[in-house]
Amino acid sequence: MIVVAGEALIDLVPDRPGPWAPLHPRPGGGPYNTALALGRLGSRTAFLSRLSEDGYGTALLAGLSGAGVDVSGVQRGPEPTTLALASVAPDGGAGYAFYGEGTADRLFTAPDRLPAGTRAVSFGTCSLVLEPGASAYERVLHRAHRDGVLTVLDPNVRPALIPDAEAHRARFRSWLPSVDLLKLSVEDARWLGGAPTDWLAAGPAAVVLTRGADGLSVHTRAGEEVRVPAVRVRVVDTIGAGDTVTAALLHRLAAHDALGAGALAAFPRSGWTDVLGFAARAAALTCTRRGADAPTAAEVAAS
Repeated sequence: MIVVAGEALIDLVPDRPGPWAPLHPRPGGGPYNTALALGRLGSRTAFLSRLSEDGYGTALLAGLSGAGVDVSGVQRGPEPTTLALASVAPDGGAGYAFYGEGTADRLFTAPDRLPAGTRAVSFGTCSLVLEPGASAYERVLHRAHRDGVLTVLDPNVRPALIPDAEAHRARFRSWLPSVDLLKLSVEDARWLGGAPTDWLAAGPAAVVLTRGADGLSVHTRAGEEVRVPAVRVRVVDTIGAGDTVTAALLHRLAAHDALGAGALAAFPRSGWTDVLGFAARAAALTCTRRGADAPTAAEVAAS
């Protein structure tokens, strides 16, 4: 079982670049996208979050269930669903403005335990910023690591949500001793400061960097660096591409039986080449579709 912990929200996605393009509601939120992508890839997945009882929250829950994701750990509440207004640049890059004051997802409370059979748990994005939920997710992270569960962090930085940048950077560093796999974009890396060697020294066994058109790389505590190129496609937008990478990494690591405490430390170079290549193909397919629309395992295999 792979557990994804974090927010689910609604992305309001324009149907073309430009300020006056019509907006279309689509399911989103980094953790939600990751859980949905894992379900589509065929991984046994559970989602840990708090969703609104409104129509959007019900639709988000139905989307997860439709992808085969276990939603028994999802809490519900009467507060509204968080909205994210996406803007798409001519090159397909996306920016976001968030409307999350008093919304359901930020009132998440930490459960007593993870689902039985949990081998890995993934965290990231808004859920680690917005209180009081952020502190609850943080407790789940530290407890999972203490219990020997593989922990994954995708900070997926949204500066507009962070009132004190230096405090958040310090908090990020405080998570690293409890993180086994750190995955982040080069933009996140620049904002957070530091380098893979710094982060590896703080705790993670491996750091995966997504580099846009320049592909993906992994840096390991053993001193390995493996790179794979991006798959060239016609980009519609990049919404959800990074979340697809996180899901694809976990799905393919599971196929190599590399989930669990200490498994990444001994993972071979050839294994990383396969895992990163699979993630690059999955992310490329997501970029050919509007909004966060991850592929199935059969689509990745055919690409």
